[in-house]
Amino acid sequence: MTSTSSKPHDLQALDTLTGGAFTAPTSGERAARIRDWLAGNPSSEQMQEVFKELSGRDKGAARLLREKLDEIKRAKGQEAIAAEWAQKAETLLAQSKLNIADALAWQRDAAKAGAPLSREPLAGLKAQLAERVKGIEDLQHRAQVHREAAVLLAQRFEVLSTKGWKDAQAAEESLRADVTHWQQQAADIVADANWNSLDAKFAPQLDASKSQLLVVSDSFHGALAQAVAAAADAAAPLPPVPVWADELRAARGEVVAPKPAAPARPAAPKVDPAVRAAAQDAVQAALAKLEQETAEGHGKASAGAAAALRAVLKEHGKLVDAPLEARVHAALVAAGELEGWQRWSADKVREDLVAKAEGLLKRPEGQALGGRKMQETLRALRDQWKQADQGGVPNHALWKRFDEACNEAHKVVEAWLEKVRADAAEHRALRVALIEEVKAWAAAHAGATDLKAHNRALHQFADRWRDAGHVGEKVFAELQPLWNEAFGAARAPFETAQKASVERRQAMIAEATELGAQPMLRIDAVKALQQRWQAEAQSVPLDRRHEQKLWDAFRAPIDEAFNRKTVEREKASAAMSEHDRHVLEASKALDAANAGGDAQKIRAAIAGLEAALRGEVPAPAPATTSDGPSVGATGVEAPGQAAAEFGESAEQTPGSSDAEATPSAPAAAAADAPDLVAPADGADASARSDSAAHEAGEAASVAPAAPPKPAPKPVVAMRGDDRPSSKKAEAAPAARGTGRFGDRRDGGRPGAGGPGRPNDRGGPRPDARGGDRGAPGGGRFGDRPPREDRGPRLGDAAFRAQREALERADMALRKLAAQAHGEALTQVLGAWEQRDAARLPSVQELGRAVTPAVRTQWSQAVGAAPTAAASDAAEALLRLEMAAEVPTPAEQLDARRALQLKLLTKRGDPTPAQTWGQDAGKVLAAAHDAATARRLQNALKALLRK
Repeated sequence: MTSTSSKPHDLQALDTLTGGAFTAPTSGERAARIRDWLAGNPSSEQMQEVFKELSGRDKGAARLLREKLDEIKRAKGQEAIAAEWAQKAETLLAQSKLNIADALAWQRDAAKAGAPLSREPLAGLKAQLAERVKGIEDLQHRAQVHREAAVLLAQRFEVLSTKGWKDAQAAEESLRADVTHWQQQAADIVADANWNSLDAKFAPQLDASKSQLLVVSDSFHGALAQAVAAAADAAAPLPPVPVWADELRAARGEVVAPKPAAPARPAAPKVDPAVRAAAQDAVQAALAKLEQETAEGHGKASAGAAAALRAVLKEHGKLVDAPLEARVHAALVAAGELEGWQRWSADKVREDLVAKAEGLLKRPEGQALGGRKMQETLRALRDQWKQADQGGVPNHALWKRFDEACNEAHKVVEAWLEKVRADAAEHRALRVALIEEVKAWAAAHAGATDLKAHNRALHQFADRWRDAGHVGEKVFAELQPLWNEAFGAARAPFETAQKASVERRQAMIAEATELGAQPMLRIDAVKALQQRWQAEAQSVPLDRRHEQKLWDAFRAPIDEAFNRKTVEREKASAAMSEHDRHVLEASKALDAANAGGDAQKIRAAIAGLEAALRGEVPAPAPATTSDGPSVGATGVEAPGQAAAEFGESAEQTPGSSDAEATPSAPAAAAADAPDLVAPADGADASARSDSAAHEAGEAASVAPAAPPKPAPKPVVAMRGDDRPSSKKAEAAPAARGTGRFGDRRDGGRPGAGGPGRPNDRGGPRPDARGGDRGAPGGGRFGDRPPREDRGPRLGDAAFRAQREALERADMALRKLAAQAHGEALTQVLGAWEQRDAARLPSVQELGRAVTPAVRTQWSQAVGAAPTAAASDAAEALLRLEMAAEVPTPAEQLDARRALQLKLLTKRGDPTPAQTWGQDAGKVLAAAHDAATARRLQNALKALLRK
C-alpha cells in the first residue's frame, strides 16, 4: 500500500493505487476493482482522493467509496458517542444510591442518541446496570415479603391468645425461634449493598414491622408467664388474656361470668331496584368492553377499558352483586396479564423484525433479493413494526437498529428504481421510433401488390411493438393511441384487399353450390374452380379460422356431389354378376385346399380358379367310383418335386396378370403357358418331361369340358428375304406367369391417365390410325398378333378374393417345398453317417442343382468305406463354404485364407462354385464327424437352393 501525501494524486498514480480502476473499460469492471481495493482497508485519505477523482467519471463505482466513507464517519461518531455514554454509565454504577429510573433512562437516551449498545464497552456496562437494577428490585421484593412475614407472625400470636394457655405454652419455643430468625433476616436485608438504593419508604416500613412484632412477642410471652404462675399459685393474679383468665377461674372453681351478647348490626338501608339495575348495567357494559379488548389482544385498548371499569366499579361497587363482582375482578386480572405479556411479546416481535431487516443484505451468494422483491419485503417489515408498536410500549433502541437496517437495504431498491427509470426512458424512445418507422413504411407501401409480404411485415411490426420493453401506465396510455393510428393506416390497404378477397370467395362458394347441385358432375369445371380458389388463397392471406370456415363452405357441396357419385357407384357394384360368383366359389375352394396342406389339391384348385377367371362355366363334379380317386383327391408329393418347385419359385414369382386368364383349351394352356410353380427347366430332362406330362394330365382331369377353338392366326406379309434360312422367329405370346399372383387382367391403368385417356398407351388412340395400328393384325405394319380375349371384367370383391387366394396358395407351395428340401438334406446326412447309399435321396428329391452325375458320385462315396484323406476332406469342406458363401469356424479361418491365396495363383482352375458337387463327394468319402456334418449341412443348405 503506497503512502499518501499532501499533493493531489494524478490519474496514473490513482489508477495504480486502485488496481486499474480508472482504466477499466466498463463500469462493472471499475466497480469490481474498487471493491477489491476496499477489501484491503485503505486509509480514509486515500479513499477521499480516489472518490474526488472518480465521482465525476463513474457515479456507480464512486457510490462504493461514498458508502465506505460514510461508514467510517458513522463509526467515528459512534465511538465518540460510545465513550460519552460509557462515562455516564460508570458514574451511575459508582453511586452508592442508584435510582432505577436513572438506569432505565440511560439505556433509553443512549439508544436515542445512536450509541452502539450492542458493542463493547456499552454492552458490558448495559449488562452491569441491568444486574444492578435486578438486584435492587429483588431487594425491594424481599423487604415487602419480610413485612408480610411479620404480619403473619403477629397473627399467629393473636390466634394462640384465643386458645388455651397450655396450647400457647406448647408453641412458645417455636414462636420464639421464628421471631429470632425474622430479626436475623431483617438485619441481612438492611446490610445489603443495594439497601441505600431502595425507595425511602421501605426502611421505616421495615422498622415499624419489627417494633410491632417485638411488642406483640413480649406481651405474649409476659402474659403466658403470668398464666403459668397463676396456675401454680391460686393467689397469683390472673393474666390479661380473657380466654386464659376464664380457664384459670374455672380451674380454681370460681364462677365464670357469661359473655355479653354482641350488639345487633343495624339493617342496611333498602336500595331502589331501578338504581341497582342501572348500576349493574353500567358495570356490565364496562366489563363487556374490557373482555372484548382482552380477547382481541389489544394491549393499549385493554388498559383503557380496565381503567374505565375501575372507575365504574368505584362508583357503583356497593350495588353490584357477588357473581358480577367476581367477573369484574377476573377480567381486571386478565387485562393486567395481557398488558405485561404484550409488552414482553412486542419486544420479541421487534427483535425478530430487526434480525430479518439486518439479514436482508446477508443472504448467501446467488440468493440476493432483487429490487422489487426487496421493496415489497421492506414494506411488509415496516407494516409489521407498526402493528407491534400498537400492542406495547415503544422500544427506541430496537427501532434505531431496525431503521438503519431498512435504510441500508433500501439502497438496493434505489438502484433498481434508477435502472427501471432508465429502462423506461429507453423503451419509450424505442416505441416512439417504431411508430415513426411504421408511418414511413405505410407511406412507402401504400400500393403494394405482394400482400403476403405486406402481412408478414405487419406481423413483424406488431412483434417488435410487443417486445419493445416495459413502460409506465401513463406513458403506455399516451403511446398506445399513436401506435393504433399508425398501425391502422399501414393495415388499411391489406384489409381492403381482404374484404375484396372474401367477396370473391363467396362468389366461388355460390358457384360450387351450383356445380354440386347439377345431376352430372363436371370434373373439369370443379378442377378449374379449385384452381381459382387456390390462386386466390395464395395471393390474399386471411385469418386462419375465417379462411378455414370459407374453405369448408366451398368444399361442402363438391364433397356432397362426389359422395353421391360414390354411393351410386357402390350401388351398381353391389349387384354381383354370375361370373363374379363363380370366381368367389373358386377362390373359396382354393382357400380350402391351402388349409389342407396338399400340393396336388392346391394346384388343382389354382387351375379351377384360372378357368373361372377365363369365364369357363365349371363342370358338375363327377360321381365318386371305386376305380380311382376323384378330381382334387389327396395325393402324396415327392420331396424332390416340392424341392424343385421351391427352388424355381424363388426365381420366378407368378405375376398379378393371372387375375383374368386368356381363354384357351386346357391342353394348349398346359403346353404353351408355364405352370404357376413349375420350373422353366428342371434338374434333368426326365424330370422336366415327367413334370410336363403330369401337369398336362392334371389340367385335363380338372377341366374335362372342351373349350372353344382358338381363332386362327392371321397371315401376315413380311418384307425382306423369305428364305427358310432367314426366317425370323415368331414373337411368343405373352405368358400368363410373367406378373404376380392376383394382378388384374383388364389392364388396370396402363397409362398415366388410365384407360380411355389421351395418354393411355393401352387404350385406343384418338387419332385416325385406329386403336390397333392396322387391324386385324395389329402393330404398325401388321406384325403384332391380335389381342387375347381377357374375359369378363371382375367386381372389386371378386378381384380381391382371387388375388388373396392366389397369394396364399403361393405361400403354401413355398412352405411345402421348403419342408421337402429340409427332408432331402437330412436324408443325405443320415446316409453319410450310416454309410448306406440306399438312403440317399433321388435326383428329383435333391432338386435341379444336383445332376445325375453328382448324385452318382455321392452314392459311390457314401456306399464305400472312408477312403479320402483328412486334409483333402478339410480342403473340400472349405471350398464348399466358399461356394455357399457361409461363415467358417474361427479355428479354420487361417486355412480358408491360405486356400483363397492358393486359388488366386491358379486362375485356370474351376472355381469352388463350379466344383461344389465334386467337393461334397470328397467330404462324403471321408469319415463322419459331428462338427464336419454341421458345416456340411450349412453349406449344402445354401447350395441346394441355387
